[in-house]
Amino acid sequence: MKLTDSDNDKKWEEQEEGAENLLQKTVTTKVLLGVIAVLLIFILILLTIVVSNRQGSQDKADQDLQQSITDYARKQQELEEQMLEEENRQTAELPAAEETETDEEEEETEEEPSSADDDKTAIVVDIEDENDEAYTKEYILKEAYPFFEDNNQDAIWDLAHLKRYVKLSKGLEDTGDYYYQGDVDSEGKPHGTGLAIYEKNSYYFGEWSHGARNGRGTWFRFYINQKNKDNAMGIYMSHSYSGEWADNLPNGGGAEHYDVDISKLAPTQGRILQNVIGFFKNGLYDGDMYANTVDYIGNVQEWDGIAKEGVFTLWRDMSAIGECSVWRYKDDPSVCLDIDQSENKNQGIRELLK
Repeated sequence: MKLTDSDNDKKWEEQEEGAENLLQKTVTTKVLLGVIAVLLIFILILLTIVVSNRQGSQDKADQDLQQSITDYARKQQELEEQMLEEENRQTAELPAAEETETDEEEEETEEEPSSADDDKTAIVVDIEDENDEAYTKEYILKEAYPFFEDNNQDAIWDLAHLKRYVKLSKGLEDTGDYYYQGDVDSEGKPHGTGLAIYEKNSYYFGEWSHGARNGRGTWFRFYINQKNKDNAMGIYMSHSYSGEWADNLPNGGGAEHYDVDISKLAPTQGRILQNVIGFFKNGLYDGDMYANTVDYIGNVQEWDGIAKEGVFTLWRDMSAIGECSVWRYKDDPSVCLDIDQSENKNQGIRELLK
């Protein structure tokens, strides 16, 4: 087919128009890319500014926190220095105060309770004001009851050696009375479980029946500033019995115990009783008995004995020299402990006997 000039011109115009359109598209694309690039750069700048501001804020916060910690530490140090100065000042004034207290103690006529053993030092701070409620029998009974109930031996020791406990017990001397807290019957007599405080720093906690100690219970006596036969001239620190009771006396199986201060024992004194376990009748040894002894260096030895209502069966005849062999050494039956012949009667817990 043959093309005319007009056809050629038309074709040429179409090609030019296509080229122009292509050029326009290329330019538009470049412009769009440029705009996108500018936007990305702007976004990056904004992100940089935001991050920088946040870092600056964090640094400021850290500085403020560090300053607060520093200020707090400085204030604490100043407070500790003030407390130390006050403590040093009080310490410097202490000798004069102690001297005054010593003078007051010397003027008192009453004995001040103190522990007979370094291992049993009272840890409870006593009340100085004798008009304080803590000196009343109601307060003391209520205070002591839970420790006796839990059989807390250390706490019982500590309490019994306090001035107010000693004073309360001393007020009962020669009265035949006792203070009681616990269960009672319809007549108000001890019945059930309860605690009693007696004269001579003595206590009982356990079962009662219509005013008498009956059932299981524990009796304590503490030797406070006392040196006599009852406590072997200061060697014994306390005496106790735990076991069966009837009619106010040990009856049935039980254990007698002494707290012994062996530092007061001399080599010439030999052995001294620490525990007696067996059966009791009206407070007296009755039946097969077991005992252990301790000497001045702490050696413990075990012994056997047989008694009937407080009188021992003799292991050998020592009547010619007026002695009785009442305890026999378990490891060597040929070795015996002797007592004076006149003493072989009413052997038992004599402090509970009338």
